[in-house]
Amino acid sequence: MTSEEKTNYWIIVGSPDNFAKTEQLGFKVQGIKSRHRKKAEQMKPGDKMIYYITGHKAFAAISTITSEYFESTEPIWKSKKKDQEDYPFRVETKSDLVLDEADWVDAEPLARQMEYASKWPAKNWTLAFQGNVHKVPEGDYDLVKGALESAPVAAG
Repeated sequence: MTSEEKTNYWIIVGSPDNFAKTEQLGFKVQGIKSRHRKKAEQMKPGDKMIYYITGHKAFAAISTITSEYFESTEPIWKSKKKDQEDYPFRVETKSDLVLDEADWVDAEPLARQMEYASKWPAKNWTLAFQGNVHKVPEGDYDLVKGALESAPVAAG
């Protein structure tokens, strides 16, 4: 990465099952839904990903992107809303910080402090985490990273 290239920070929103699949694969690859090609095209080595788990409304892990995006239709992740979704845009990753499920960090107090989530009314903070992938400012990444680092760490 050249000095002019700025690190991007991403939130990957996924179900507990999809997160478990990523974890089973050793956080070596992350898929992006088909409608997010433009975001996948912006991803590059050195970018950071925060994992937000739906249903639990919690942050669970951080990884670093280690490749440019590529396409694959190998079935790994599943979409509850779209049976044919195969998360075709993918990046190779490595885990930085992974928490045990019991230690996942409640997202609500952090969301209320995040610049990205401030676009939504406080009572509707979960709207910020709908959809598969979101680009967030560095300060939001630092906030979530700090909270995850303060929790007991399982692996990473």
